Amino acid sequence: MAKELTKELLASLRARYDADPKARAVRRALTRTDIFDIAKIQENDNKVQYHFDINIETMEATDQKDSGRCWIFAGTNFLREEVAKKCKIKEFELSQNYVAFWDKLEKINWTMESIISLKDAEWDDRTLMWVLRTGVGDGGQWDMFAGIIKKYGIVPKSAFPETFASSDTWHWEYLVERRLRRFAADVQRNSDDPVKIEELREKCFEELYSFSVSCFGEVPETFDFEYVDKDNKYHIDRGLDPHSFYEKYVGLDLDEYASLITSPTKDKPFHERYTVNYVGNIVGNKVIYLNITMKELRDAVVAQLKDGQIVWFGCDCGAWGDRKSGVWDMNNYDLAALFDLDVELSKEDSLLYSESAMNHAMCITGVAFDENGEPCKWKIENSWGDKNGEKGYYLASAEWFDLYVYQAVVNRKYLSEEILQCLGKEPHELDPWDPMGTLAD
Repeated sequence: MAKELTKELLASLRARYDADPKARAVRRALTRTDIFDIAKIQENDNKVQYHFDINIETMEATDQKDSGRCWIFAGTNFLREEVAKKCKIKEFELSQNYVAFWDKLEKINWTMESIISLKDAEWDDRTLMWVLRTGVGDGGQWDMFAGIIKKYGIVPKSAFPETFASSDTWHWEYLVERRLRRFAADVQRNSDDPVKIEELREKCFEELYSFSVSCFGEVPETFDFEYVDKDNKYHIDRGLDPHSFYEKYVGLDLDEYASLITSPTKDKPFHERYTVNYVGNIVGNKVIYLNITMKELRDAVVAQLKDGQIVWFGCDCGAWGDRKSGVWDMNNYDLAALFDLDVELSKEDSLLYSESAMNHAMCITGVAFDENGEPCKWKIENSWGDKNGEKGYYLASAEWFDLYVYQAVVNRKYLSEEILQCLGKEPHELDPWDPMGTLAD
């Protein structure tokens, strides 16, 4: 039987609360102060030092502004270090807008094809509702980034700079999603007429292509690459296209990199591969992960860092972070002492019960080790500008890393033979609302 709240129970709880002087003091403090400001453990700040055993020299922090393109910024930050090595330049950015433009067009097409595949579903079908609610958002995944680069190449930011809409995508997204919902309604009304559906698809895509070009710009087919190196020498390379630029100045084979996750839930055994239905951007491409243990993931990340290359990774950036100091640490706040709240969850329970998921992508650029040779803190290159943290670089404790990091992309040469063999397995299919289907934004 459901238990109702009674007057007697509420009176008892109030009496106990009123008799607690700590509760009264906290209540008065909270009238003018944020909960987490009161709970901040100040002495923990003294333990936070931005010094690392491995500290890869990287460029200034970038800024995704009012957009959810962290996965693109992390990807271009990863790639730009290759340009820096080849050209010997101090500061440089690849065009995040270029990647985002093609991602948005591909997502529009992906969403339209998904709607057509579900044309006979009821309007309240769970999968159809999921597609309509998530289809063209800013968020993404490593495989989606790699797919865009392989298909469209890349250009310097100077060749395709930001626009207002690219840095503040809310209105573009609102109007595109509204148009796609209109498309879904039209398709379902004509579900038995494939010719009419194709006419609707062509009309809708033409409208959204034109709208997207107006918002983000017309991508260049050719361009000149100009830069000044560390010795202040000017260079210009004329008549490049996005693919020739990538091959000449980046040159990484993205197929050599494996997308690794660590999801300790019973439905996802370790050393198996997984893909998520209806999650992606380019039709025909899949987002695929290999699930491994956290120790295996840590070891792979450290191996790549030791070889001088930074690591793209995904985490839950909303957990226990102090944005001003730039520190993610379980010891940042003491909520239990203030409120007697038991809010601890295991990594498995956080995933299963909607407490946590991979929602942000960044790059790992350094690590420090404890006396046993195990990682004790990590240096993070973020894309939130340079006003917080250490000029836009952040720090994560070992405990936080183990609990809230869910993904890392590592070159296959740093993986064990056992893990390499697992990369050939056929992936298991997951529902689109699975926690591992969450996109970084």
